[in-house]
Amino acid sequence: MAKNSKKMAAALAAVNMYLQQEAEAAYLEQQAAAARAAKAGPSIWAISGRQEMMSMRRMMQLRAF
Repeated sequence: MAKNSKKMAAALAAVNMYLQQEAEAAYLEQQAAAARAAKAGPSIWAISGRQEMMSMRRMMQLRAF
């Protein structure tokens, strides 16, 4: 009986350790993805397009057309 309980305890400990490692790996991957997204920033083309739209609106407000 004691031998079976030791085996069961060892198996449960191994499964628990595996689940903890999986959770830690998922957390680290999430942190890495957040760091990559933060470094990317807005696209130069997106900024240029927004500037052009603002310029066009300003011209319309000044009735340049």
